[in-house]
Amino acid sequence: MSYPPPPPPPPGAGGYGYVAQQTNKKAVWALVLGILSIVPCSIFAGIPAIILGSMARSEIDASGGLQSGRGMAVSGLVLGIVGVVLCILWVVLEFSVGIFRVG
Repeated sequence: MSYPPPPPPPPGAGGYGYVAQQTNKKAVWALVLGILSIVPCSIFAGIPAIILGSMARSEIDASGGLQSGRGMAVSGLVLGIVGVVLCILWVVLEFSVGIFRVG
């Protein structure tokens, strides 16, 4: 009794023509800078997080599924925005308290 040959491997399971999905580096940096903008309240980390998060999202969308990291890009973007807003609120609060102490 003879058996039929095994079926071919599914596409993308390895071999020729398989391209591994890579994480976008700008998305990783956006997330890191977004976290750093929250913890010490640094506007100098928040603004680059916003810029890199936006750039990474558009690059990931344009890659056609070859890059991953959209969640990191969005998280970095949101954390950067929150960090910048908190920093601005802190500066406004410091100035308003300083003005009331003098006058």
